[in-house]
Formats: sequence, structure tokens, C-alpha cells
Amino acid sequence: MTRRRWIADEVAGNAAAIVGPHADHLARVLRARVGQKFDIVANGVIRSGRVSTIGESRVEFELGEEIASGSVTTSLTLILAIFKFDRMEWAIEKATELGVARIIPLIGHRTDAHLASAAEKRVERWRRIAMQASEQSRRVVVPEISAPTRLRDATARTDSLKIVLSEAEEQVSLPDILTEHENSKQISLAIGPEGGWTQDELDFFQKEGWTSVSLGPTILRAETAAIAAVAIVMSYLA
Repeated sequence: MTRRRWIADEVAGNAAAIVGPHADHLARVLRARVGQKFDIVANGVIRSGRVSTIGESRVEFELGEEIASGSVTTSLTLILAIFKFDRMEWAIEKATELGVARIIPLIGHRTDAHLASAAEKRVERWRRIAMQASEQSRRVVVPEISAPTRLRDATARTDSLKIVLSEAEEQVSLPDILTEHENSKQISLAIGPEGGWTQDELDFFQKEGWTSVSLGPTILRAETAAIAAVAIVMSYLA
């Protein structure tokens, strides 16, 4: 039977701990007990772990041997224009499960002003969602989620392939560009907000060396487009 995997909040030698709500869930909801064994991700390495102590908002482990991870070495950065928070959270959870390396929340021209002003306070919640999704999907590394940023900073990347989804693009599909650049292992993928990118934003992407692609003739919700595009990219990176 596959053992449950946890990502340690603290690591020191052959000891590790999870703390806060993370630990409360294990102790109170899952009713962990001293001596129970789990897989523990400690500083990016999977090791066997045995529960040594259970305290208030803290569970400690004794770490054993390293376990082979079979982790993927490819890297996908998802630049996700901020949209309605419930849908944004769903997109972050599913993108994490699919294997993105990092997520950059973007404040675009068409991002709702209320959402843009409230986004900074949501970052820690997004990171917790990514942590939980990483454990559920048995990832070794939790994706990095940056603070919300503007277009100029978000697009200043040096990845070998930079892709922006655009409703205005009619000739080049996402699979087309991935096939053309089949050896690219460092990819950035930008998804627009509800209402799509403005023409000024698309012009800026082009000037910065990004390639516009299409997901087809249908108009998708932002979260649907994000997950469909990430799944396609990860299938090429696998």
C-alpha cells in the first residue's frame, strides 16, 4: 500500500516536523499515532519517516532511508492573470497536480480592480493550496508561487520557450509550437484574465519574444484554458 506523503516544514539532520494547521490535520483528522510511518519530503529529498512525537500543532518524525523519487526535471512556469478567487484557487490546485514548477499571479489591464487590490492577501492561501495539492499528488517540490506582479516584471524571463495564449491567434496552435520546439525544457506559459489580453498587452508580449498560440476556436474560461494548456505542455515535457 502506498504510504501518505507529507512535506516537512522543518528539517534538522535526521529529524523533521510539520507544524500549524498542517500538523493539526494529521493529528486530529487523520489521527496519526506515535510510531506510524509516512513518506516525508525533507529539503527536496523523500525519506521514510516515523512519527516520534505529537504535540499541539506539531508532529515530529525520525527520518530513515532515502526513497527514490522518479521526479521530472523539466520546468514549466505558469503566468496566470488574476481572476475570480474561487476559480483561481481551483486552477492553482490543478496546475500543481499537473506538475508546474512555479506560478506567477499577474495583474493585467482587465484584472478586476477589487481582485487586484485583494490579491496580495491571498498569496499565503494560494501557497497552502499548492502545498496540499503537492502532497496529494506526491510531488517532491512544492511549486513556487510569487507575489502578484505586473506584466513587465512577469514577462522578463529567459526560458527557452515563452508562450502566450491568445484568442486573436488563428494560425498557430499550442501543439504546433511545442512540436516545433520539442527540445525546449524550460517553458513559460501565460494565460490571460477574464475578457482576455488587451491588444497593448499582446503587442508587449510580441516585443519581448513571446509566441502567441491558440487552443482552438472555442472561447474557454480562464481556469479551463489554464488547465488544458498546462496538461498539453506537460504531455510534451514528460
